[in-house]
Amino acid sequence: MHRLLRHRLSRVVPVVSVAALLVLSASSTSNAASTSTFATATLAGTWSGTYSGAYSGTFKLRWKQTRSRLSGSITLSNPPGTYGITGSVHGASIAFGAVGAGATYTGSVSGKSMSGRYKTGNGGGGRWSARRTS
Repeated sequence: MHRLLRHRLSRVVPVVSVAALLVLSASSTSNAASTSTFATATLAGTWSGTYSGAYSGTFKLRWKQTRSRLSGSITLSNPPGTYGITGSVHGASIAFGAVGAGATYTGSVSGKSMSGRYKTGNGGGGRWSARRTS
């Protein structure tokens, strides 16, 4: 009985070991790739920018960030006011909305600058860009 069990184990153990190595190798490779490919930009702080199109003016963003979630406020020069904002950042892509102002923003982040397009609730829109100030 022991001889049969040892014979079967001698066939199974090398196959299981090779399979385990392949799984571990593949998961560490995919984790490394996903970490570098999908690294989320850090946006917490203050950003100043301009926008043009349906509305033109300046704005100041104050971001708080928890992983890929964004929250904070935006102060617009036109229409004037300060509004709450929420959004997300995935890799270099950013999307957020100004609660109360009825505007949505999409774009990309690169280092200390970001830019993109905005849309208003009444169908207008245009371009925006910002730079980190703190």
